Amino acid sequence: MHEELRGLGFTVITVAIDKSADDARPWIEAARPTHPSLIDTTHALADRYNIVNVPTILWIDERGRIVRPNDVAFGTDTFKHITGVAAAAHLAALRGWVRGEAAALPEARVRALQTLPTDDDQRARAEFGLGEWLFTQGRTAAAARHFARAGELAPHDFTIRRGTMPMRGIDPMGREFREMHGAWVKAGNPYYRPLVE
Repeated sequence: MHEELRGLGFTVITVAIDKSADDARPWIEAARPTHPSLIDTTHALADRYNIVNVPTILWIDERGRIVRPNDVAFGTDTFKHITGVAAAAHLAALRGWVRGEAAALPEARVRALQTLPTDDDQRARAEFGLGEWLFTQGRTAAAARHFARAGELAPHDFTIRRGTMPMRGIDPMGREFREMHGAWVKAGNPYYRPLVE
């Protein structure tokens, strides 16, 4: 998309939310992107935009305004069998917006679609941040208690729940994650929440 539309003033910026730059670097180097690819080791992006799962996209216009809030979108249908989310509709909408063939969502609709963090979401992020700090100080048992509390406060926030796994020595794509994901979905909760326009 970046290559296709950059001549129209469009820029893709990808951000990996990972424990360390070394976790994402091999993937970025293998992809050899021509667009900016950043690594967020402090969850700053998740905190600022209330991102609770990845991939999440945001459209931001040339004035810095969000014109499409957090949404689940993919560049291909590689994982459609798992996610149930097809790429075509989002890619067509993006192309239309960038080319000026379709307007972005009206500001009132953007505001209505934005999910703002609840008090428990904010507490969960504070617990996660404290746990992360304790982890860096070598206080893993104390960190684990705060990580657990963060997950209890915001069980829908997988940037927190999966984000704690590498610090606890758990593969964030391994058996424990699959069990957590399975229990969440079995309880009737959606893992991905695409926008409903």
